[in-house]
Amino acid sequence: MSSLDWAPLKSIIDNNQSFLISSHVRPDADALGSELGMAAILRHFGKQVTIVNATAPPANLQFLNSDQQVLKLNEDVKQADLPAVDVYIVVDTSAWQQLGAMAEVIQSAGPKRVVIDHHVSSDNMGATEFKDTTAAATGELIFEAAEYLGVEFDSVTASALYAAIATDTGWFRFPSTSANTMRIGAALMELGASPHELFNYLNEQRSLARVRLGGRVLGRIETSEDGRLAWIYADAVDLKETGAVPSDTESLVNECLTIAGSEAAFIAVQQPSGQVKVSLRCRPPHNVAAVAEQFNGGGHKLASGATVGGPVEEAVRCMKKAFLKMLE
Repeated sequence: MSSLDWAPLKSIIDNNQSFLISSHVRPDADALGSELGMAAILRHFGKQVTIVNATAPPANLQFLNSDQQVLKLNEDVKQADLPAVDVYIVVDTSAWQQLGAMAEVIQSAGPKRVVIDHHVSSDNMGATEFKDTTAAATGELIFEAAEYLGVEFDSVTASALYAAIATDTGWFRFPSTSANTMRIGAALMELGASPHELFNYLNEQRSLARVRLGGRVLGRIETSEDGRLAWIYADAVDLKETGAVPSDTESLVNECLTIAGSEAAFIAVQQPSGQVKVSLRCRPPHNVAAVAEQFNGGGHKLASGATVGGPVEEAVRCMKKAFLKMLE
């Protein structure tokens, strides 16, 4: 169990009626599962809840949003039409930049703010924080909050939270996985989460374009420092010729760490905007969150991200230089 005191969250829920929940751009399963779990908690107490992100869930995670609870700003709901709420809740990030266009919405609205997160990187968001960097996933914290508040999830929400925790722990194999993580996973199964069905949705429903992109990108893997650092990239040409989208590169960077002797890795992916999203990974004792922060990014010590200027070649050069310094 985390050492967080959930009493202030209970007070906030008791004394307010309307809430808006948001998370980081390009929401992953932990972001979405945590949003849906938090929404279920609030609705249990009869509260009005809206979930809005700056960007839509990627195609492979749309099954988590089958009832279209999670809205995309300026597509599903215009900024001018957002409801006036008592409290904004941000989950799975503590960084303004990670919120994209929702950062301006939350900053300008000025009501009470709550942050529930497990990432190392952090901004002062002027919020009541429930943060535990030892937690394996934000979904783990949402489950603990529900336990404290006496809320039991239905099978749909339990499945979303199981997906949140399973993906952020690499299916319970990352060092962040604790006995408490496994306890929560078991509890979610008892509530109706089906691991084999979720694994199928998350890992066995890839498009042909995604598989082709993976083969192309991994085929050009490069290493340095006697194999301690490995990196790959995907540019606009790769995406166009394979018919893939940037989110199809998700998890490819992890393949770089399967190379014997590798200690760190990154993938640079060109975005439609021309910017380059970089995903960073490493093994202990290294800290890629510190590398990401050099580029106004952040995340976990072993898994972080940043968005930098293009072109891809320049992004790779700058990132390689930062990684080599880290490996020194």
